[in-house]
Amino acid sequence: MSTEENGGAHENGMPGSASPPAEVERLQQALAEAEERARSHREQYLRAVAELDNVRKRAQRDIESANRYGLEKFAAELLPVRDSLELAVQSADQAEVDARSLKQGQEATLQLLVKALERLGLAPINPVGEPFDPTRHEEMLAQESATAKPNTVLQVVQTGYELNGRVVRPARVIVAKAPA
Repeated sequence: MSTEENGGAHENGMPGSASPPAEVERLQQALAEAEERARSHREQYLRAVAELDNVRKRAQRDIESANRYGLEKFAAELLPVRDSLELAVQSADQAEVDARSLKQGQEATLQLLVKALERLGLAPINPVGEPFDPTRHEEMLAQESATAKPNTVLQVVQTGYELNGRVVRPARVIVAKAPA
């Protein structure tokens, strides 16, 4: 084959027909595009890492703040109760205080406390007539009953409490059992 024949074969689109400078140029362009994509992906990665670090730091600050100031709402709700108790102690020192006004003061203070606890999400557990639930109730005594179904709560000995649906203290109860 002569050199002219070789050149002719390259021009006819046969394998290896691209001239070396054109192939190098195409490869250089592909390399430049790949490098640009890699640079873009690296920038996205670095931004994502920085954002994740910011979220972690913000969450840590929020946790620290909640630990430091979490009881602030609780304290603010109980301050009126404390004030009322202070007034009761001061008025008890006066000789003219009678039992009725003392009782009224105690009832008012109890109402303040009940409302403060309700605003904080604390709710009483009063299961009279409900089936006994060991996750919410603590059985103190089983008592025979002809009127109540067995294993139902007859009486609450000590009120239980839930905080936002979670039991803080189970209700202490007397549970019905079948008569002998």
